[in-house]
Amino acid sequence: MLMIGLAGTTLATSEHAWLKAPGVSGVVLFARNFSSRDQLMALVDAIRDVGGDDMLIAVDQEGGPVQRFRDGFTRLPPLSAVGAVYDRDPEDAIRLAEEHAWVMSSELRACDVDFSFAPVVDLARGNAAIGTRAFHADPAIAAELAQAYVRGMHLGGMAAVLKHFPGHGSVAVDTHKATAIDPRPLDVIRRDDLVPFVEGMSAHAEAVMVAHVIYPEVDAQPAGFSSRWIKDILRSELGFNGAVISDDISMAAAGAAGGAAARVGAHLDAGCDLVLACFPDVVDEAIAAVQGRAATSPERISALRGAVASTWDSLNDNPQRGRFIARVTALNAVEGQTPA
Repeated sequence: MLMIGLAGTTLATSEHAWLKAPGVSGVVLFARNFSSRDQLMALVDAIRDVGGDDMLIAVDQEGGPVQRFRDGFTRLPPLSAVGAVYDRDPEDAIRLAEEHAWVMSSELRACDVDFSFAPVVDLARGNAAIGTRAFHADPAIAAELAQAYVRGMHLGGMAAVLKHFPGHGSVAVDTHKATAIDPRPLDVIRRDDLVPFVEGMSAHAEAVMVAHVIYPEVDAQPAGFSSRWIKDILRSELGFNGAVISDDISMAAAGAAGGAAARVGAHLDAGCDLVLACFPDVVDEAIAAVQGRAATSPERISALRGAVASTWDSLNDNPQRGRFIARVTALNAVEGQTPA
């Protein structure tokens, strides 16, 4: 039921008990856990040695401003660069979305990381936290590129996680820092923000991450604490049967539920399958909060495990890899970034 954060680049002895605790399904890695590709693979091996081969290992490897592993990995452009291509050449943008996803996912799978929390399918409508992480402001374009990205991740052996349901792009506030309230009615959200999620689900995305945003016209609780959003709309209305994942419980906007234990409980009660406790200082309380609770959907969680993957050497021998990297990283020049 939990995915937890670790402190550093090696597995501390004190963290062994966390990985063995009932209710802990996996680990979320960050830049603080990475110094090199060899170090990453050693850390992944250590996590699996202690927590078991079924332990999920994930990261945010979106590209652009949110790419936790950089040295030794392809420096991926933000998804907005793909959306900009769509405005002049839709077919090329669709290919680029698939290639971006394949490069990202195949590199992570070669390091035995199961999945990235990707793609961002929020609309690019000015949110401080989303920014260039989103494909486009137009729901139809974002939806088409989301489908392509999910296809590319699947080709790379990786499950896809659509985020941040039901749409974080149209409210200005950054939920990492403050409470975010989106006052729009449900029919407007259905017409706009839900479109990329629906299309991503139709491409068989395995999971959805739920936003900490409050939509008062629908529910007084943030979406991740809302059975109206998760059980009624996402499950019953949209028919989604995959895993529902919370955003990080340490974010400021998650404070509506109380302390760390209350946040974990509120997410699970609302219908989340996995709850993210990304900072080590909340892990003990989060683990205590799930003791005695039974996981309701082990099959949804197991669907997030990565498929059999290439080694890094065999990945480099794949001729399509070089072509895809050249095309994808060319977008960095447009964005003013330096390819790695």
